[in-house]
Amino acid sequence: MKYISTRGRIDPVGFQEAVMTGLARDGGLLIPQSIPRVTDRLDQWRRLTYVELAVEIMALFADLERAELDPLVRRSYVSFASPEVTPVVRVGPVHILELFHGPTLAFKDVALQLLGNLFEHVLRRTGGELNILAATSGDTGSAAIHGVRGRDHMQIFVLHPAGRVSPLQERQMTTVLDANVHNLALTGSFDDCQAIVKMLFNDLEFRDRYALGSVNSINWARILAQMVYYFYATFRVQDATGAARVRFAVPTGNFGDIFAGYLAARMGLPIGRLVLATNENDILSRFFATGEYRKGPVRLTLSPSMDIQVASNFERYLYYRGGESARQVNTWMDQFSAQGSLTVPLEGGAGVDGLIVGGRGTTEETLAVIRRYQEKEGYLLDPHTAVGVQVGEAHLHPDEPMICLATAHPAKFSEAIVRALGRDIAHHPILDALRNLPTRKENLPADVDAVRAVLVRTLDHRVKPA
Repeated sequence: MKYISTRGRIDPVGFQEAVMTGLARDGGLLIPQSIPRVTDRLDQWRRLTYVELAVEIMALFADLERAELDPLVRRSYVSFASPEVTPVVRVGPVHILELFHGPTLAFKDVALQLLGNLFEHVLRRTGGELNILAATSGDTGSAAIHGVRGRDHMQIFVLHPAGRVSPLQERQMTTVLDANVHNLALTGSFDDCQAIVKMLFNDLEFRDRYALGSVNSINWARILAQMVYYFYATFRVQDATGAARVRFAVPTGNFGDIFAGYLAARMGLPIGRLVLATNENDILSRFFATGEYRKGPVRLTLSPSMDIQVASNFERYLYYRGGESARQVNTWMDQFSAQGSLTVPLEGGAGVDGLIVGGRGTTEETLAVIRRYQEKEGYLLDPHTAVGVQVGEAHLHPDEPMICLATAHPAKFSEAIVRALGRDIAHHPILDALRNLPTRKENLPADVDAVRAVLVRTLDHRVKPA
């Protein structure tokens, strides 16, 4: 499998190069040249364990021998608390896909434990160095840090918006004191952090000199790893209910998680509907209703990992929505860069896309869902998952069970739980152990030159003279 850019201005690259590259060198996002159809394999795959299924799916996209891929994938999930990795439980009218059993209690672990091992595998083969530059709205940072902390030949620099992640999310990052971990708190929003990362990646001379790599969901391996749990959950729920098709409700900020489901559907997984759930930062839900993608100010909410206006994976979706035309993608992205908006034609009465429907969960609705599920079902939702459940319930179908992605453990957002329930019941020993640990971070303005200076100061002694 080779990989091309959504903007069509690079030669195709292999999987390992795509993993190490992150953002395409023409500023686009890397995607596979083709999406394999797997309908004839689904009955065989449904009998596999999570790890076995992951190997089968990843083998379709990765230029690794099975003897390399199998142990790499197994190592990636050995630290998960559940033997199923991503178990599914029935809760009231929905099925909850629990994605928070990894070392940092968030869905990002599913991809980032794998990505850390992929990086290490390639660096051992090439003898190179990798300096990871990442932006986080909360969970990506801690998951990425825990995926690469202490590894040889890797440094990681994580940009987070100061005061706009939960206190526990910040502590998960800043209490990691390994020498190869650098936390940068920027005055601004996640979108500011993400824009700085993209600016530095698009400075090709700087990017090459300092061997920059990405763990954000612009990295194709993130999407690939997330595709697996759509298959796994579909099989589990089909086995339990006998349903021919299922639906997924996905709390969404950067569009990576739901895009993985979109590709799984293109591969032939029987998904009846993907329900995109946003909080008050509803640029994506508005888009799928109206066809207009218009940037606005970032609003602070109870679900900070979704407090995003510019979704970095949206360009991948536009490539397929535009008929796999790089020319059309460039037209749309130029329009968005110049005007802060773009418009896609509607598909008759089906909105923008017959598979994806959007919805919005407000703060008060989020709190009400957390209360209702705790009181009626005895199940505690984190605020991001609650947004997904709120919107997902509006799209229930009698013949297509709804699977709601639980993207984080509720203990990561204990302040929201206290606000919803009036009592502090969201705890986890991993998080409780962080409360009195020392922390380390550097405060910076949201300025690309300030971040560039930190990288130069830290890495100059590690790079060869130009």
